Amino acid sequence: MTTLKRITLRLARNPDAGLPDGDHHRGYTIVAPLDANGMLDVDAWRDVRKKCVVIRFSPDADERADGWLTHHGSHWSIRYDEEEEGPDEPLYRLSEHRLVVGEYLSVTDPDGPTLVYRVTDVTPAA
Repeated sequence: MTTLKRITLRLARNPDAGLPDGDHHRGYTIVAPLDANGMLDVDAWRDVRKKCVVIRFSPDADERADGWLTHHGSHWSIRYDEEEEGPDEPLYRLSEHRLVVGEYLSVTDPDGPTLVYRVTDVTPAA
């Protein structure tokens, strides 16, 4: 049986984007299976993909969204289920990143810059 994890990413320092201190109120919560090394487990994901949800959180209600984690080839992205939530957001080289506390990864906003996020929490998903 696959154990799903709840992974929290918070906006890290992005000085080039005018966010020198980051913003711990903006980020993502991802529910996905991880292997023993903290890497996304694509084989396990195939079995539980309908449970692999993503929530984009922000103090700005217009920026909040929910969707699911998708995988095509070696690329992961966030797919939103409503037009007003925006287009898919690619997760830069996510298949190469460990999703453990303290690691960083990039999310490309189709309407803006690529921003860096820090993994701040990994817990079993309920």
